[in-house]
Amino acid sequence: MAHTDPTVTDRTFDIGRIRELFPILAQRVGDKPLAYLDNAATTQKPRPVLEALSRYYASENANIHRGVYALSQRATDAYEGARGKVARFLNAAEPAEIIFTRNATEGINLVAQTFGRQQVGDGDEVVISTMEHHSNIVPWQMLCEEKGARLRVVPLTDSGELMLDELASLLGPRTKLLSIVHMSNSLGTINPVRRVVELAHAQGVPVLVDGSQAAYHMPVDVQALGCDFYVVTGHKLYGPTGIGALYGRRELLDAMPPYQGGGDMISSVTFERTTYNEVPHKFEAGTPHIAGAIGLGAAVDFIAGVGFDAITAHERPLLQYATAALETVPGLRLIGTASDKASILSFVLDGVHAHDIGTIVDTEGVAIRTGHHCTQPVMERFGVPATARASLAMYSTTMEIDQLVAALTKVREVFG
Repeated sequence: MAHTDPTVTDRTFDIGRIRELFPILAQRVGDKPLAYLDNAATTQKPRPVLEALSRYYASENANIHRGVYALSQRATDAYEGARGKVARFLNAAEPAEIIFTRNATEGINLVAQTFGRQQVGDGDEVVISTMEHHSNIVPWQMLCEEKGARLRVVPLTDSGELMLDELASLLGPRTKLLSIVHMSNSLGTINPVRRVVELAHAQGVPVLVDGSQAAYHMPVDVQALGCDFYVVTGHKLYGPTGIGALYGRRELLDAMPPYQGGGDMISSVTFERTTYNEVPHKFEAGTPHIAGAIGLGAAVDFIAGVGFDAITAHERPLLQYATAALETVPGLRLIGTASDKASILSFVLDGVHAHDIGTIVDTEGVAIRTGHHCTQPVMERFGVPATARASLAMYSTTMEIDQLVAALTKVREVFG
């Protein structure tokens, strides 16, 4: 294609050097170079993260918070140091506002089963949007069913944007929580979270924000956003699987009951009475994913080292390039065309099921996601059973986009 790679003249971002830091990207699929375009599902891991994981298990492995010996102290320092790194990454007021979880899903469930159970009662309401991931739907459905509450849903425009007037009309005296995604995993839409929070807080409604997609594309400042809770997942932040973080305002976390019982979340235990530890430890029962937390700390350090200004300067024109390139494919229709969106391109191809698209482009070395992307209500809203989704990251290139377009041409040849 005749488009110019936007990174060639950008001296602040060396795409070749970035890609060298991700060993997995150098492999081939059959006789084709790997074009990994499923970053909304999980990102690849740079060498600093891989080295941090290896270093912990090779030279620091010990349980934390319990040992007085040197190895345990080093492991504890590394684990708590990672908490501080995540706090700075999200601009939390203090490290204690960061709870390590298995992923964003567990963070949402933690809030639903503690804060939600405290606040939501019979006849109350929880508000979410049509574009939510299943992990930000099902926990609230479960809570509402248990409590006799009602789940209210904000509709979307045809371009995949929130209807803010409708959102405002849903907020009222029975609304006990608003839970909203920062950036849609199936549409790429970036929601105006600060404005949403202002609308909710004007009605006294606390807000949880699902930042699973947003946090690796743009800077997140939870204090500036004004949200009450914010969740992220490590495996989308160029970090390990099985680790995530929940940010919560300290006064809310202090008032919430524990999520699980066990070791380290207690101050003292007798058969007559247990007293609970302070936050964040109150919410981290048992031996945590120590290596995962350390790897997540290394990942956010890596992102900070690259810098969101440079990441945005690379990803934004790349999304424009990819959008223009896909629009040249006959019969292709993009799903999700919000004016403010980031590096996700969901599409359908006339006469071809999404799974067939994914299977054929894989033979050309292109890895994309196909299906409903854990957002079945979005698929229903747009009248499609599934989409094919290409999603970009800091290491994505125009060559990979060209490889995708060439592969889609083969799909067209197969299906006529």
